[in-house]
Parts: sequence; C-alpha cells; structure tokens
Amino acid sequence: MTKRILTSIATSAVLATSALAHFQMVYTPNTALTKGKTIELRHVFTHPFADEHTMNMGQQHDSKKFAAVEEFYVINKTKKKDLKNTLKEITFKGNHNSGHAYASKYKARRMGDHVIVLKPAPYYESNEDAYIQQITKTIVNVAGTPTDWDAELGLKAEIVPLTKPYAIWEHGSFTGIVKSKGKVVPYAEIEVEYLNRDVDMKNNKMGSSKVEAPQDAFVTMTIKANKDGEFTFAIPKAGFWGFCALGVGTDTEYKGKELSQDAVIWVEAREMR
Repeated sequence: MTKRILTSIATSAVLATSALAHFQMVYTPNTALTKGKTIELRHVFTHPFADEHTMNMGQQHDSKKFAAVEEFYVINKTKKKDLKNTLKEITFKGNHNSGHAYASKYKARRMGDHVIVLKPAPYYESNEDAYIQQITKTIVNVAGTPTDWDAELGLKAEIVPLTKPYAIWEHGSFTGIVKSKGKVVPYAEIEVEYLNRDVDMKNNKMGSSKVEAPQDAFVTMTIKANKDGEFTFAIPKAGFWGFCALGVGTDTEYKGKELSQDAVIWVEAREMR
C-alpha cells in the first residue's frame, strides 16, 4: 500500500470520527425541470441533517480572509462553461449559527443534463488541525432528455452515478462508483445524509427539521463501496440526499497540513403520488 493511500485513510478516519457530517451543498430546489429556465443555487458547507453548525467556506488557518472558490463550472452535452463569475458571497443562516457561503444563478435553458461542479477552497477544520475539500456535483435535467448524467469527468475525487440522480422515486435506490482521476477506489468509505431542512432561498437560511433521528448512527449513515468502487443505497424518503466519499482524492496536503479531499454528489428522490 502506498504512502499516499495510507495518509488518505488516516486522514479520513480522523475526520470521520470527530468531524461527522460535513457536506458541501450545491443546492437548487428542483433538479428535474420540465422546461428550461434560470435556476437559483446556494453553495453552503453544513451538516445537512442536524444543522448544528454552518461552516465558513474557504476558512484558512493562516488568514482571516476566506479563500475563494477554486472552480465552478457546468457541463452540458460535453461542453464546459465556467461559472465562477456568477458566484456572489452571502451569509447563510443555519439554526445555530451563520456562515460564509455563496449564491449563484444559472440559465439551464438547453435540453439535457447540466452537470454542475463546485471545487471550493480547502476548509480548515480547527478541531482536527486539518483541511477538508469536497469536490461536489449536482446534476440538473431539462425536459427529460438524458445527455451527460453518467459522464466521468476525471476529477481528483469523484462519484460517477450509475443511476440518474434526478430521476429516483422515493423508496428507490442510487448506485455510484467512487473514482479518483479515473481510477476506481476500492472499499471507499461513504457518508450519507438526508437534507433534513427546507432551504429558504429568499432569506438564505435553513428551515425547521423534518424528521428526528432515533440515534446518532441515523444522522450520518456510513456505507462502504465494494472492491470495484461501487455502492448502492436504498432511499427511504423523498428529498435530497448527499453522498460523500471520504479522502479519496489525489491531494493529501494543503499549506503543510493534512487534507481530506472528498467526492460529493447530491441526488433527489421524488414522492410517488
């Protein structure tokens, strides 16, 4: 086993045991559009189920200034469009505190899949004296035409979906493959959380909780990929679900400190009426 893999496993273990439920959100209220429109997005680093703390995106250990988002773009019909200039800094209010976040708008006009990718600056987790960077994907579809939803982008940390992330019924399932620059990550550890709040887009804040967890293990559910990097999760409730593969990225250090470079993807399940 290489030194890089050992370091990644060690970093993941530390962050998983003491800093549970960190999820980078790329949120829009509807990922399956009947026709093209301009959509609103919110980019928040938070704990989506418990909402006990909203992190400051881009927080650094050696500066009071927040580091800027590294990459933000969309892919539609294999064409990539940079969206960094659409990001607007905001303060997002959770139920316990507020944090530095971003808002943006995107014209999802063309039919097909719009794969939205955010690579935030690494976030300094002071409790662990380490950094977290979550490369995040949210896929929005227009008019039901599939185009790019299963595209492998060759990201340093990536969950490649085998299920359309926007076309899942409640009680259905989601399957994905964990990869790092195109290489399968066997037995990756994956955290799963339900977005247990309505997001108030107008006022940039979280709403009240929808469900109560019977025990802490139900707040952040942990699953493992198989030897081929594949995993499947049965989705019990309609809404948004985040999947985070911990420490699978190629980068393991930032500013001389340990870095957990994670892969995040968001999927939406719909209620069948």
